[in-house]
Amino acid sequence: MTQCSQCGMPFTKPVASISGSIMGDVDTDSYYFCDQCAVYTVEVCHDRFLGEETVSVHGPVAKPDGDAKVELIRRCSEPWNKKCRCDAHREYFRGLD
Repeated sequence: MTQCSQCGMPFTKPVASISGSIMGDVDTDSYYFCDQCAVYTVEVCHDRFLGEETVSVHGPVAKPDGDAKVELIRRCSEPWNKKCRCDAHREYFRGLD
């Protein structure tokens, strides 16, 4: 279970997630918001085509920075679609081709 990177409070679900595929690897970033700390925690899952999956947690991420990423993710109608190449996916993953 993902916990706040600042206070340790457990989260039940992310406020936004996005997946992208590059050369067979799949990256999924999930943003969690802590109401107590007013910061985001980001869980990053990297599923390697030829290797083991890794999961890391980053943060705390300041609210304005996290809000901007969440809004970018919400611009996509299918953020879970690792093959989506919409403007939001391309901007988030910096030009995935």
